[in-house]
Amino acid sequence: MALTKEKKGEILNKLKTIFNDSKSVAFVNFKRFSVFDTAGMRNTLKGQDIGYFVAKKTLIKRTLSEAGIKGEFPELNGEIAIAYGTDLTAPAREINEFVKKFKDNIAIAGGIFEGRYMDKTEMAEIASIPPLKTLYGMFVNIINSPIQRCAIALDQIARSKA
Repeated sequence: MALTKEKKGEILNKLKTIFNDSKSVAFVNFKRFSVFDTAGMRNTLKGQDIGYFVAKKTLIKRTLSEAGIKGEFPELNGEIAIAYGTDLTAPAREINEFVKKFKDNIAIAGGIFEGRYMDKTEMAEIASIPPLKTLYGMFVNIINSPIQRCAIALDQIARSKA
C-alpha cells in the first residue's frame, strides 16, 4: 500500500528523532514473523526501554543519508525494522535473544554503534556484551578475588600456628 506524503513526512520525522536521540540502533531483518510474536517482542523490548519501529528501507536510508554517520551503510535485505535505545548494547543484546528464539524469522542485519555503521557480524559481537550491571559485578569480583585469597591464606596460617 502506498503511503501518502503526509504519512511519509511523519515517518521521516519519527526516524530523525530516533536516530538523533538513540545511542545505539540495530537493524532487524524479519520475515514470516507472526503478529503475536511481534507484539510479545515489542512488550519485552519496551520493558527494557528499547523502541522497535518498522519503516520502509527507502525512508530509513533517506533519513540516515542526512544524519552524517561514519562508515559504510550495511546491506539491508527483506523487511527491516529498527530497535533503538539509549543504552549502547541493549538493542542488539535484546534483539539477539529473540534471534536465538526465532532463528528462521528474525536476524540482526547491522546497526549503528557510537556514531558508526556496523555490519551484522560486528553487531552480533556487540550483542554478546553483558549488561552494565553484570559488568560491574564482574569487575567487583575481579577486585575482590585477591583480597579473598589473601584472607583465606591468612586464615590457613592462623590455623596452622594454633
